[in-house]
Amino acid sequence: MTITARVREGRLVLDEPTTLPEGTQVALLPLDPGDWLDDTDRAALHSALRASDADVAAGRLMDAAELLRSLRTP
Repeated sequence: MTITARVREGRLVLDEPTTLPEGTQVALLPLDPGDWLDDTDRAALHSALRASDADVAAGRLMDAAELLRSLRTP
């Protein structure tokens, strides 16, 4: 279930009715165009992307269908 709310005057205001019982606590997570990576995770991601770019540049590629077949074969 997704409930949408907006901030008005520093308070969260629901934009739609809900069938939740009175008094139900709801955890709200802001939708953010960013992500939830910390500095260590972000560095690991960037390192993996650089390694991937190097593999592509060096021609170390594998056909996806071939890879999937190899994973399915005992």
